[in-house]
Amino acid sequence: MIKLNKFQMNALIGMILGDGYLQKTGKRNARLRLEHSLKFKDYLLWKMQLLPNLFQGKPKHLKRIHPLTKKEYEYVRVQSNASPLLGKLRNLFYPQGYKVIPEKLKRMLTLPIGLAIWYYDDGYYNKIDKNAFLYLGKLTKDDAERAKEVIETNFDLKVKVIDKKNKGFVLYFSRVETQKLKKYLLDYQIESLKYKIPN
Repeated sequence: MIKLNKFQMNALIGMILGDGYLQKTGKRNARLRLEHSLKFKDYLLWKMQLLPNLFQGKPKHLKRIHPLTKKEYEYVRVQSNASPLLGKLRNLFYPQGYKVIPEKLKRMLTLPIGLAIWYYDDGYYNKIDKNAFLYLGKLTKDDAERAKEVIETNFDLKVKVIDKKNKGFVLYFSRVETQKLKKYLLDYQIESLKYKIPN
């Protein structure tokens, strides 16, 4: 089985919570798929460097036609090696085939690297109001409340759950809390994602 240290495990959890997808491969194994727009290739490469035991080779450069706008856009994709570790994590985060926030997350997401990746994947900084949001997608209200509890307990950040209807639930950081969040992000600055760091 692939072994990861605590820092790498937290990075992996951040990826799973964010844009990463755990794909089932066989009965016990799964692999992690990461995709980002071509303009965020530096971010994808950085993620790969954090987990050299999982990722080998180079990301694929692909093109896709957007179903609504019909515009072509370019993106990069990488898939990890399959492993039982990722299989266990898939069972935890996708027990019914769709993503949830597991009860165990409070013990798993304990280092800033995981929070930073989660935010870089799904976060948004409003430059006018100077506050941040973390989009949770199609999670349930219970999952959103669980995510809130983990962030408040493990990172001393007060957040509010907001229902954005079609966009799903989001975690809202006030101006003060956004500045506290910033301190966690400054250690992991990615050139193409600097616009997400509060000023």
